Amino acid sequence: MNRLVIGNQKLTKIPKVLTEPRSIRIKGRSFLALMLSPELPLGDWLTRLDDLAARSAGFFLERPIVLDVAELDIDRSQLKELLAALADRNVRVMGIEGGRPSLFEPGMPPAMRGGRPAPEIEVPVVEPVADTAKVPIAPQEAAQIVKAPASMIIREPVRSGQSVIFPEGDVTIVGSVASGAEVIAGGSVHIYGTLRGRALAGSVGNAGARIFCRKLEAELLAIDGVYKTADDMAPNLRGQAVQLWLEGDSIMAERLN
Repeated sequence: MNRLVIGNQKLTKIPKVLTEPRSIRIKGRSFLALMLSPELPLGDWLTRLDDLAARSAGFFLERPIVLDVAELDIDRSQLKELLAALADRNVRVMGIEGGRPSLFEPGMPPAMRGGRPAPEIEVPVVEPVADTAKVPIAPQEAAQIVKAPASMIIREPVRSGQSVIFPEGDVTIVGSVASGAEVIAGGSVHIYGTLRGRALAGSVGNAGARIFCRKLEAELLAIDGVYKTADDMAPNLRGQAVQLWLEGDSIMAERLN
């Protein structure tokens, strides 16, 4: 640092770079978030949320969530309890929309407004299947209860912000899955294009499910609740035709010829 000497005193010369005003770059950018709209009674709504999480493992994994309380008649203490209940379920609330000022206090997610609507995500209800393993079945009746595995075929690309959720069986995408999009299947996932988003197979508990894609560029993969992020994927598999399966608690992968 430079110094000036005046008589017996030494004065520090202030660097020029600290005295000149410098601008701060601020950019606007939009991100996709899920909107949750709780309903009263909150206990029943949380039970339905738990059911969704159980049927679609990883549904809330690494997802930013906005809580819509515009139609919810609750006070601040109830809102704090709701936020705590969601945090216990690893549901990360990044903001609250529609809340009156008296609901907020320091430490809560900030108030948000002005979000642009996006297509709603509906998760189909899975009807319980009777356990027929313990019921004697006559040979002539067996043919009547055998049901082919369910499957869903999407004949167009899955665009950013879209979710395909099919807990009943396999999902086949005749196209690509964009970054910010996802496919969640109770069975296997087949993608005849580039997988840039998220693919979750075996979401309701199926360790035998697999993921197939023509070109692997995924943000996240999951099979039966075991996850692998983009940082964990072998570099030599990126951009390749790949199949993935589960061995124990590890997702295995190999290139397809």
